[in-house]
Amino acid sequence: MKNKLLLQMSLLFLLLLPLEASTQVYTVDALIRLAIQNSPELKISELHLSASQEEHNIAQAAYYPRLDLQASAAKLGASDILQKNKGMIDDTLLSGTLSLQQLIYDFGKTGANSDFTKYESQSSSFENIQKIADKKRDVKEAYYNVLKAIALISVQRENVKLNKAQLYRSKQYFKAGIRTKIDISDAKVALIKSQIDLKNAQYNLKLAYATLDKVVGFSSLEQEYQVYAQTLDFNTMQESVTDYELTLPEAIRYAYEHKPTIKAYNFKIKGSHALINGTTSEYYPDFSFGAGYTKQKLDKYQLLQPEDQWQLGVNLNWNIYQGGASHSRVQKSKLNAAASDYALQELKLSVKKEVTSEYINVARKKDTLTLSHSLLVVSSQKFDQAAKRYEHGLSDYIELQQARQDYIDAKALLVIDYYNYYIAKAKLDNAIGK
Repeated sequence: MKNKLLLQMSLLFLLLLPLEASTQVYTVDALIRLAIQNSPELKISELHLSASQEEHNIAQAAYYPRLDLQASAAKLGASDILQKNKGMIDDTLLSGTLSLQQLIYDFGKTGANSDFTKYESQSSSFENIQKIADKKRDVKEAYYNVLKAIALISVQRENVKLNKAQLYRSKQYFKAGIRTKIDISDAKVALIKSQIDLKNAQYNLKLAYATLDKVVGFSSLEQEYQVYAQTLDFNTMQESVTDYELTLPEAIRYAYEHKPTIKAYNFKIKGSHALINGTTSEYYPDFSFGAGYTKQKLDKYQLLQPEDQWQLGVNLNWNIYQGGASHSRVQKSKLNAAASDYALQELKLSVKKEVTSEYINVARKKDTLTLSHSLLVVSSQKFDQAAKRYEHGLSDYIELQQARQDYIDAKALLVIDYYNYYIAKAKLDNAIGK
């Protein structure tokens, strides 16, 4: 009989093994890599970055010669002037022109435009880096919320288990004539409430996974993965949290130096100053070298112009006056550059506020976690004492139930504070550009 039971369990294990093997388990680092690969938002950002790089290539092309070819074939009719033929004669005209233009000097117009597009591309690069950093933060937050939901399910399962045990004891006490029937009713009410809390915790886990799916970019209709979760040790979990490795002033300085959005805006300011040089150069002429070769041929007529001709020359293009538009463009570019300088100061103030808020939040979560652990220790002791008092008839069921609920609430609070600390830390890392 024992061997038969063992064989049945082995077969059941083999049947379940492929199901377990098909469920992928991801760590937070693996989820971050997948999010960077799958995120439509990041793909859009990368495309915008590539477009800005191509814009710089377009600006750079102005330094190189421009070669154009124009060809045409036309049917025409006219009288032959040289032969004084008044009748219309149809003819075919074939013509082609090959021209070359090379910029010699334009007093910085092309250079300013090239610098502007280069700085815009560099700014887009850091904006893309910031989006990747934001995605890492969002993945960590969603991941820790899943872990939090998993841990809270364990707490609520313990709550159900405790209430089931209490219902059993209440029935036994009633049979022994030690307690009244109302204790059984109270135990049933408490059990049902704990089962409701467990159901809600299970649904919250599904919602947490749905958020993680969105952040990572999982588009499958069914959840085919799990997150890697370790069993919490409620006795030592508060020991894993420490003070942040930087002081608040150090964190703010670090953000000023490393925050991608600040670096991106620095390049935008450089671009705005490059535009000043570009608009100022409108006051000066452009010098370019030009060359061309034209060939044309008629089947019947004699051409008044030569069939083959070429030309070489240096061209000057100088706008003398256009109603003050050049002056207005210069002033506009200067005003925009000044506004960009002030906008950077405003951005730094916003970064300082963000870093300060997140830094305070990390410190608060750490201190709250320490107190939550102390609360759990005291609540556990109180629950043990209430259970003993109830067994010896020194207290009623209400006191016992309150002590048990305080213990469960304290345990759930410790779980929440524990993962909220790591969420706050991820947000602070993101705020300083780490």
